[in-house]
Amino acid sequence: LQHHTSPCINTKTQYLQLVLVVVLLLSLEGDADLQFLLKGGELMKVKSSTWKKNRFFKLQEDCTTMWHESNKPFGKKQTFSIDDIDSVRKGRESEGLQKYTDAQEEDRCFSIIFKGRRKNLDLMATSAEDVQQWVSGLDKIITNTKKLNLFSSLHGKYSSWIFDEMRKADKNKDNMMDLKELKHFLRQINIQVDDSYAAVLFKECDTSNSGTLEGPEIKEFYDLLTHRQEIDVIYGKYSSTDGQMGAEDLLDFLHNEQCEQVTLEDAVKLIEKYEPDDSAKQQSHMTKDGFLMYLQQEEGSIFNPAHKEVFQDMSQPLNHYFVSSSHNTYLTGDQLKSLSSTEAYIKALMKSCRCVELDCWDGPNGEPVIYHGYTLTSKVLFKDVIKAIREYAFKTSEYPVILSLENHCTLDQQKLMAQHMRTILGSALLTAPLEDQMPTTFPSPKELKGRFIIKGQRLNKLDTVFGSSPGVEVESISEEDEAAEVNDAKIDSNGQKAKSELSDLVIYCKSVHFSGFENAKAKQAFYEMSSFKETKAANLAETAANAFIHHNMSKLSRIYPAGSRTDSSNYNPVPMWNTGCQIVALNFQTPSKEMDLNQGRFRPNGMSGYILKPDFLRQAGSAFDPVTLTDGPWLKRKVLHVMVISAQQLPKLNKEKTKSIVDPLVRVEIYGVPVDNASKETHHIDNNGFNPMWNKKFQFNLKVPDLAMVRFLVEDYDHTSHNDFIGQFSMPLTSLQNGYRHVPLLTKRGDVIPCAGLFVHIILLDP
Repeated sequence: LQHHTSPCINTKTQYLQLVLVVVLLLSLEGDADLQFLLKGGELMKVKSSTWKKNRFFKLQEDCTTMWHESNKPFGKKQTFSIDDIDSVRKGRESEGLQKYTDAQEEDRCFSIIFKGRRKNLDLMATSAEDVQQWVSGLDKIITNTKKLNLFSSLHGKYSSWIFDEMRKADKNKDNMMDLKELKHFLRQINIQVDDSYAAVLFKECDTSNSGTLEGPEIKEFYDLLTHRQEIDVIYGKYSSTDGQMGAEDLLDFLHNEQCEQVTLEDAVKLIEKYEPDDSAKQQSHMTKDGFLMYLQQEEGSIFNPAHKEVFQDMSQPLNHYFVSSSHNTYLTGDQLKSLSSTEAYIKALMKSCRCVELDCWDGPNGEPVIYHGYTLTSKVLFKDVIKAIREYAFKTSEYPVILSLENHCTLDQQKLMAQHMRTILGSALLTAPLEDQMPTTFPSPKELKGRFIIKGQRLNKLDTVFGSSPGVEVESISEEDEAAEVNDAKIDSNGQKAKSELSDLVIYCKSVHFSGFENAKAKQAFYEMSSFKETKAANLAETAANAFIHHNMSKLSRIYPAGSRTDSSNYNPVPMWNTGCQIVALNFQTPSKEMDLNQGRFRPNGMSGYILKPDFLRQAGSAFDPVTLTDGPWLKRKVLHVMVISAQQLPKLNKEKTKSIVDPLVRVEIYGVPVDNASKETHHIDNNGFNPMWNKKFQFNLKVPDLAMVRFLVEDYDHTSHNDFIGQFSMPLTSLQNGYRHVPLLTKRGDVIPCAGLFVHIILLDP
């Protein structure tokens, strides 16, 4: 604390940063792990079998930055932010540590996993005790930093983002800003003004006429920049109690604008939660600052907070749900030469993916491997993938994970695959039906919590588990994605025994060839499922949608990308969902609009990876056809009114070019049944990514809202080429909240962009 209580604190931003550090230090007062990090220590950085070098690491006094020794050329960054860390993993969890360290060094190893595409930091400590302190200390700092970020947003509008930019602009570190530094600061926060306006703004704030901004002058300057006219208008309309918003006023706002069925008690609780002024809070008043804080938090989000938890019925049969599903899960890039990695499985599972794919081939030393066959993609051991899946399958969601096997292995290695799965997955591996007698339908996600389900080829009927259907049944599967699951030439008296060990693990997801809906209805058991290449599925969804829907009422269907997508691009999943297909597999490693929609589809229901299909996709006798709509319970006509009001703190796309300012526009897109698909956009605003304002109204007429997805896309306008992506947010229409709402923005890879967002007004009405 003595280190931080410097007399140089002369701006409110510095004061707030001090407060945050003090709060963190007090929350971990006397904590040995924090003291250990602040003191620092030597760790071995592991990059390869030959590159293992000792480096000194320590937590800096701001408690938000890690510093490390580096021999890189002068000027290279030697720090990274705690905010950039995704997780810390103890042991030889990363591929690098597994490959370049010995098994007996397990307790001395740990990895720092970063957000985005930044490479892992693989480290070795001198002892297991040191590893425990590094991992425990970092976990505490990460957890507390998240809490402090919330504290910062609730108890002061001087965000760390603004503070960082002010500090960068203060070139000579004198805690003052001259006109040149002011212009640099404006560029850094993504807003451009001409010289005359900058001079006027500077002069207005420089009340001391010193030629610099300092102390209260910087506060005034910041207030001018962050002033939000739209909030003034809304607040002014409802602040009828001594110039402030009383509890009754807030209740009127919640009823009239937000369309929320709440009580006066609920309004008082919001004031108690978000009002920073104690005197106002004691009178049950909400100031404009408190009102803005409320709007920027969960209650003011466009996404219904109730849907952040599991809220749907999870006791329906498994095939009544959409299942978040991945294709070529092992790949980190394209299908020709990219890396295969256990990390790719971890990232997919941590995003609540509940169906992962394993392309299995014979490997050296009798150990099966996973990779994209007949290509230059690297190989990863099958057993390492199973270990990673076991470790991370249920960290984000407790609901079942389907392992979709594309099996190209010879019988000996198939036998080893079965052994690895039984040994590593243990009792979590489903090896028999849950029932004591032959089932007639799927168990539910609730009944299958924490279990692994194998999808693949089974040599016989499931009845044999109960001794009622003897004999061997070998089928041919023609879909290219599963063509190698049956190898008729290798089925002999010895081979059957070997392969049966793998075959016996297939319970509820037996792969079979699709020979038409009538044939499937007459001959296919509920647990026998087919895979469809995207082109075949799209054709069926276009020409036989209702038959496809009824097929999926009793069975599972898996859709996968065409083999021609060598770049691992994705197809549109929406038409497949519209026909009730459950396992619509996408390339999770490829950022795309399709993955945005997938992330949006599975955002509700507690990010469980399971979404209950609408009634009309589950009920026998349904006449629903998304292509040719007729009257029925699915027709719930709605009119969606969207007003795109403003945006805040949009990121610069080219940070190297300080004069590069974005020209943002917003597009609102609807994806659902064909007649509901629509897209409308605002005009672009020149040179303002900090607080652009549009006040643009759109109207969408919807017929099947239960299947509609909404996507907000922000782009940087370019009149000579394609617009550049800035951020997006996708969600089901059914999870949308009415009223004045903030929309968070995500990167191409689905990570939240700090501080950035849209401000909109939403009304969803009957016609």
